[in-house]
Amino acid sequence: MHTHDISDWGHSHDFATAGQQDAERRTRWVVGLTLAAMSVELVAGWITGSMALLADGWHMGSHAAALGIAAYAYAFARQRGTDRRFTFGTGKVSSLAGYSSALLLAAGALWMLFESLSRLIDPVDIRYEEAIVVAVFGLAVNLLSAWLLGHSGHEHHHHGHAHHDDDHAHEHHHPHDHHHGHADTRDHNLEAAYLHVIADALTSVLALVALAMGMLYGWVFMDPLMGIVGAALVGRWAWGLARESAQVLLDAGDNGSIEQEIRRRIEADSDNQVADLHVWRIAPAGRACILSLVTHHPRPVEHYRGLLAGMAGLLHVTVEVNQCRQPECGAGAKENARIAIS
Repeated sequence: MHTHDISDWGHSHDFATAGQQDAERRTRWVVGLTLAAMSVELVAGWITGSMALLADGWHMGSHAAALGIAAYAYAFARQRGTDRRFTFGTGKVSSLAGYSSALLLAAGALWMLFESLSRLIDPVDIRYEEAIVVAVFGLAVNLLSAWLLGHSGHEHHHHGHAHHDDDHAHEHHHPHDHHHGHADTRDHNLEAAYLHVIADALTSVLALVALAMGMLYGWVFMDPLMGIVGAALVGRWAWGLARESAQVLLDAGDNGSIEQEIRRRIEADSDNQVADLHVWRIAPAGRACILSLVTHHPRPVEHYRGLLAGMAGLLHVTVEVNQCRQPECGAGAKENARIAIS
């Protein structure tokens, strides 16, 4: 007969996936590629005396710093994935890094807007041939970087940990279970890194269009005008990324559909009523759930865990079972739950 010790009821809060490991590796490649491109432009700018090359080289440096945040976030989350100081693991580090990068993108957009408006008011001389070479080189580097990040794999895993609970006082049971499925696995850190290189690529494309118009037709105003367009697009991307990652950090994401499915599965069984339900994202791979239910006929905790088995994206589930000894408890609990939702 198998004997249990306390470790049989414990479990890890390290929710890292192979997809995140691949994203970390590719992000490191992009940082290295960007630093190499920066070095080439700075050396070439120093040798040729080109301010355009020197300016773009330092711009590549700021770009590498932003991508470095993404690489550091992956390393931090991986190295501290089993650190018990992080209650639900380090899954939210991805969103924190994404939010920080969104602020950098917004700052870059403001700088682009300010610089473009300044040049629109007070035009500067442009060395078109040299600037076009720099823009083409920058575009090539950013397209390669975007390809590396865009092809990062996102793997979804499905595994369960069987846990058994002894009955607690007052018939409250707190089982924990992990469910990995094909859920929304949006990685804000990877998205932020990808947006950085796409924003840079967009800047290069707009610059090429503006430089071609200026060189062929003498339309000097096209350069700052394209800068304003680029600033607006980058600013919009930054706002969207900041909003989405902030929702995860504040546990304010849209979990309506998964909450409805949890309620449906629980309340379709016997006379169970969901009295309290909290669902929030704890990692790119999924969510945690705390569920409190009321029933006249309590079943073993494994039964309720089984009702939620296989649900996509539930990584950490805690269930509390409350026995009702009065005939009206079920309806009352259901009504209270409805009031709490409204």
